[in-house]
Amino acid sequence: MRLLIVGATGGTGRELVAQALERGHDVTAFVRQPSRLKKEHERLRVVQGDVLDADSLHKAAAGQQAVLCALGHKRWLYPTRILSQGTANILSAMQHAGVRRLVCETSLGIGDSRGRMGVYYTLFVIPFILPFYYWDKARQEAIVRASDRDWVIVRPGALNNRSAKGQYRHGAGLGNYLWTVGISRADTAAFMLDQLTSDRYVHATPGVCR
Repeated sequence: MRLLIVGATGGTGRELVAQALERGHDVTAFVRQPSRLKKEHERLRVVQGDVLDADSLHKAAAGQQAVLCALGHKRWLYPTRILSQGTANILSAMQHAGVRRLVCETSLGIGDSRGRMGVYYTLFVIPFILPFYYWDKARQEAIVRASDRDWVIVRPGALNNRSAKGQYRHGAGLGNYLWTVGISRADTAAFMLDQLTSDRYVHATPGVCR
């Protein structure tokens, strides 16, 4: 399958690129700084661009069969719409190119999973450290939900860099109101890639955690 991976230099994005290539997909990695990817492969094409530049996304989406979005940033301390506006541009590019499937990573703690990141995240991290980030993630989800694409919103628990275990829970109602549940970026990427060929969670927001 021909895949466009947006946010390819982030933690989950790097795992998506590596695992997609291992699965035999043709990958286009959309990045702001190509030098940060530090990966070469005969089935990997690196495209420099910015999610806030709609034209660069339109060019990258041409000829693709699916898009995986692992957008993130570190501008946590002030209002930003990088996630929501960037995702709106992705969806516009998909519609223009006729791409149907979108798998988009957000987080537990949003929408009907609110509070399910545990007391530490719910009462401290989200409201005091990452409020702007999570508000924009909520807007991002709303934009995806309103689209006419075959979308899947994947909500991982607290992400870590441990190796893939291949054993994790997924679906509705996951997380915990008291303690924080986590999952590796490697397992999150594997679950996201599985959604390319499964209709189980189309137009749904499955959580994924250990």
